[in-house]
Amino acid sequence: MENTTTTEIANTAARLVVEEGLEWGPAKRRAVRQLGLPARTALPDNDQVEDAVRDYIALFCADTQPGELRALRRLALVWMERMAPFRPHLGGAVWHGTATRLSDIYLQLFCDDSKSAEIALIDHHVDYEPQTVTGFHGEPVEALSLGAMCPELGEMVGVHLLVYDLDDLRGALRPDSRGRIPRGDIAAVRRLLQEPST
Repeated sequence: MENTTTTEIANTAARLVVEEGLEWGPAKRRAVRQLGLPARTALPDNDQVEDAVRDYIALFCADTQPGELRALRRLALVWMERMAPFRPHLGGAVWHGTATRLSDIYLQLFCDDSKSAEIALIDHHVDYEPQTVTGFHGEPVEALSLGAMCPELGEMVGVHLLVYDLDDLRGALRPDSRGRIPRGDIAAVRRLLQEPST
């Protein structure tokens, strides 16, 4: 029974991720509500949601999603090149290949001085909103969030610059539960953009 329930939650969450651009945590919680399940129902893990997202994209978005993903990766690369002094790494759906036009871009910056990235944005007259988000170890991390026009999609995309200490870079490239590198630097993103299928 529990396996069926978590699969149902994962599939509903996947639809919310793809169709509404929700992040995975909020999508899982909303799926529980939409399915009328108790609030304390066990949630699927992120791997299960990712599998469901990939299945949903393959079924309903196979014709549009690859182009949208490529456009987001190109925009991510623009911002990575702008923020190159801060060792930017792309993570999230845009890195893993599950992004659609509703997805935001998440760049992790690894800085000697946590204020230096913010000063760089101010120097370039970039409007941004500072906020605190959950980092890759579950800790609170400062994020500088902004909107960037994506010419290929013809719309604004959220770009979130998560500011880490330089020391955090060592643990940032440990493989995830599936043995994949969880984020990539400028060279890695350029390689992704050279692949014909992405």
